[in-house]
Amino acid sequence: MNKQINIFFIIILFLSVIYTMRGFLDEQLRIIITIIYSIAIALVIFVIFMEKRNPTRTLTWVIVLVAFPGVGFIFYLIFGHAYRHQRSYTRKASEDEQAFESVTRHRSLMQANGQHLMPGREKFFHLALKLGSPISFNTETKVLADGRETFAHMLYALEQAEHHIHIEFYTIRHDDIGNQFKQILLKKARDGVEVRVLYDAVGSWQLPKAYKNELRQAGVDIKAFAPVRIPLLNHRVNYRNHRKIVVIDGQIGFTGGLNIGDEYVGKGKLFRHWRDSHLYMKGEAVRDLQLTFLRDWSFMTGETKMDPVYLSPEHRNSKIDEGGVQVIAGGPDQQWEVIKKLFFKMITNAKKSIWIASPYFIPDDDILSALKIAALSGIDVRLLMPSKPDKRVVFHASRSYYPELVDAGVVIYAYDHGFMHSKFMIVDQEIASLGSANMDMRSFHLNFEVNVFLYETSSVSRLVSDYVLDMEHSSVISAEALKKRPFRSRMMESFSRLLSPLL
Repeated sequence: MNKQINIFFIIILFLSVIYTMRGFLDEQLRIIITIIYSIAIALVIFVIFMEKRNPTRTLTWVIVLVAFPGVGFIFYLIFGHAYRHQRSYTRKASEDEQAFESVTRHRSLMQANGQHLMPGREKFFHLALKLGSPISFNTETKVLADGRETFAHMLYALEQAEHHIHIEFYTIRHDDIGNQFKQILLKKARDGVEVRVLYDAVGSWQLPKAYKNELRQAGVDIKAFAPVRIPLLNHRVNYRNHRKIVVIDGQIGFTGGLNIGDEYVGKGKLFRHWRDSHLYMKGEAVRDLQLTFLRDWSFMTGETKMDPVYLSPEHRNSKIDEGGVQVIAGGPDQQWEVIKKLFFKMITNAKKSIWIASPYFIPDDDILSALKIAALSGIDVRLLMPSKPDKRVVFHASRSYYPELVDAGVVIYAYDHGFMHSKFMIVDQEIASLGSANMDMRSFHLNFEVNVFLYETSSVSRLVSDYVLDMEHSSVISAEALKKRPFRSRMMESFSRLLSPLL
């Protein structure tokens, strides 16, 4: 069936190319090509309807295909068709679920503890435990507030590795920071430490072969996640691994918003300061972060590494924290949109405040409505965003939501001290989520993401204090300023928002 569908799309792609060049054909042939192409596009639209997508995304793709014939279909091939992704990831989802169940058999005990952590939030914990891993009460965490602090902790921890190092990033760059990581990995591999590196094939497409070959020659096992050999016909191009994971000896872990690159320490071309948040972990919950990496590794390599040496319940020098820590991975392989569902429940479960930091804000209707209703209900809803773009279309699409949010009572802060790339949410100053997921449709529906949910830990307090400091470096976007923005800006925002389901 997949082969037949591929042939169908290849034929339409061929017709699209001819259709865009129809001006060079004689009139009769041009008419025939137009009729055939129109029928083919009608079939594609039928396929889109049958996929039972979100109505907004369905309508957007129909508009693109009709308004931009030829080019629109090519764009759909690259970013839109999802006819195979569910089938491709069914095996991964099934195997991941079995692996998590086998490693986390103490789930019932964790569930009981989680339900008594914060009275009144039983339904949230029930959802979190149903969609994610157990809650750990034996994990130390520390929030790292920028690239310099994060990389200093990571590089030091890598130097201490004795048995294995597991690294998974969306982007790895060949620059000063990238080379610092490379040198440590080379040294550790030569010393006999097992080193595995998983990078996203699209996010790290600029990573030179020489960089990877040097690691391989030293004994580092480095693989690309979802390589795209024929971009136009490969559904994987739109389903990227956006996770950021470092696990050292199964005892220490890192995850959050930073990739490996100089821009995260303020050496990029656009920004001298890069505000970001990452999380240091030590103890029990690192095992769930490790399991996420191992399942991704197995999916791409076929190697099963479910050995106790990687997943041992024993954790040396672990510290009993005052709250709970839960690692939750989300992705297109799962039945439910895990990250989105938990964000939605956090918002609707809020009693006093919802503070969100995200570099990209393109919510779907559910999240947008939940935020507006919360603000209209008198809950303190704040949104921290960059004041300057790194991706213009996404930036303008995000700003298109500002007027209705401000009208509902949401306070929006534009971060002026460089670029704001942190991705976290705090509810009632008791619960927080920090990780790789943006508050956007791509993170909700398309990307593989991983977030850590924190329940009454000291790290929640640290995120609150960081947010307060960020607000001091930000400007409040007023309703009056939004009304006065130029017509050109409004047009750009409207156009970008039209494309938001595709971004």
